[in-house]
Amino acid sequence: MADASEVIETIQPAVTLLGLGIGAALASRACRLNPIVGYLGLGLAIAALGYKDAFSGPVVVTLAEAGVMFLLFNLGLHFSLGRIRAEARNIFGFGSLQMLVAGGGFALIFLAIGLPTEFAIIGGFAMGLSSTAVVIGLVRERDQEDCPVGRASQSILIFQDIAAILLLVAAGALGTGGALAPQLGMAGAKALAAFAIAVLFARYLTGPLFRLIARAGSSEVYTATALFIALAAGYATGIAGLSLTLGAFLGGMAVADSRYRIMVQTEIDAFRGLFLSFFFISVGLSIDPVLLAENWVLVLAAAAGLITLKCLFNVLAGLANRWSVPGSIQLGFLLGQGSEFALVLFALPAIAGLIEPRMLAILVTAIAISLAVTPFISNLGRTFAGKLRTGPADKKLAGDDAPVVIIGLGPSGRAVADALALNGIGYLAVESETARFEIALADGYHVHHAIAADPRSWDALGMAKREVVLVSTGNVQITRELTPLVEERLPDVRRVVSARGAAEVSALGDSNAHIIDVTADGGIEQIVDAVFSALGVERKRQTAPGQDQAEILQDAA
Repeated sequence: MADASEVIETIQPAVTLLGLGIGAALASRACRLNPIVGYLGLGLAIAALGYKDAFSGPVVVTLAEAGVMFLLFNLGLHFSLGRIRAEARNIFGFGSLQMLVAGGGFALIFLAIGLPTEFAIIGGFAMGLSSTAVVIGLVRERDQEDCPVGRASQSILIFQDIAAILLLVAAGALGTGGALAPQLGMAGAKALAAFAIAVLFARYLTGPLFRLIARAGSSEVYTATALFIALAAGYATGIAGLSLTLGAFLGGMAVADSRYRIMVQTEIDAFRGLFLSFFFISVGLSIDPVLLAENWVLVLAAAAGLITLKCLFNVLAGLANRWSVPGSIQLGFLLGQGSEFALVLFALPAIAGLIEPRMLAILVTAIAISLAVTPFISNLGRTFAGKLRTGPADKKLAGDDAPVVIIGLGPSGRAVADALALNGIGYLAVESETARFEIALADGYHVHHAIAADPRSWDALGMAKREVVLVSTGNVQITRELTPLVEERLPDVRRVVSARGAAEVSALGDSNAHIIDVTADGGIEQIVDAVFSALGVERKRQTAPGQDQAEILQDAA
């Protein structure tokens, strides 16, 4: 019984935090906030109620450290060397420019206000990072993965992830004491050696290992293997005098190019989310609520300053990369928040010990606030960019010579537009819904506001010289009204029609058009393929290695 009591006493803080964390995550989702904000708020609330010491045991600390390791392991899983090679110029060009402007800007500000040089450099560039989890979530929610802003943001985030690893190495070297330059050089050499080992493991051992595991046909073995790689890689780098998180990242990278990556990611995701909740709650616990209460004006000012400066630096980086003003504004506001990696860095004793606790608490809270308001800030930038894109009508329509007209820029219309742009084929899009038109305009599509069912607009749109018309209005009534007009006025133009459900396919009943149910499995892909088939052009589904991604994105921006 005594042993059982000791076990219960040991795990009780973790069990309690787990239950409270579930409530915080649900409350955050209900408020349309990122769960990170809920976890930080929960930790701060526990500290404010005076129960901080009850959750400072070794179990909670270990689980929090494991959360960071799994975060880095998951990051490594997306660090495909093939993708890096294919988009190297945009990642290392635009990405490094953004980090130089934003991170360097914050570093100079920290130096100007008298913070230690080590913190100014590491902390400044940490503030230049953006939240991968928050930004990617927004991009996916808005169907922006393949539009210029979405693709550029993903490339920049890849470079930021690389920069975050370097900052972790620098922070680890700083924590060993002594002169920073020799320590950083030794840590860098060890990190390069670990990287080389990870590449060799990925090339020669990952495939055979997972083929052996696949033959076992057991999900438990997959789970155990994923956990083993993440933890063992971290343990190995820890023994070598590097951070555990660097090893976890390299472990994920070793699996990234494997055909078994999806299975490993599926197994590890649940652990990543679970253990990360302990880390962010622990960060909240480390904040002194009394300091925050006494300095709430400074907290709000710091949050506003962080967001304003970050957006400004990002916009300047976009302009320096020869993006248009609207494109730079939308991208800058999308990346205008702090990063979860900054919270990881600021939680390290070697970094936290460089500045006074009040300053650290203010910075951590400002980052949390910036994460919470990201949807609002990014929407503001999107709206502003859309208004800047509008103006006097061009003498020549954008897409005037394009072979394809897209009527309606819903999900299927956007997918076709993205595929055409990726293949260097022009299109002209027409959208009658004002809200959807403004959003598509802000996202950089060649779209015009017009009522496609009104034949008076057809001459201005030059419909007679098109080869293919895609009807993807999302409204069956409008689509039915368009059918006789197209048949009468454009008998030689090939038509592809997007329908939602078998009932809508039947209701349209247009024997001369290729009608596709986009709600069926692979429906979006089918409609894209149908447009390319109608054009008689072979579709390139992905960018070949070496193609200049920067030029594609700049032209679209």
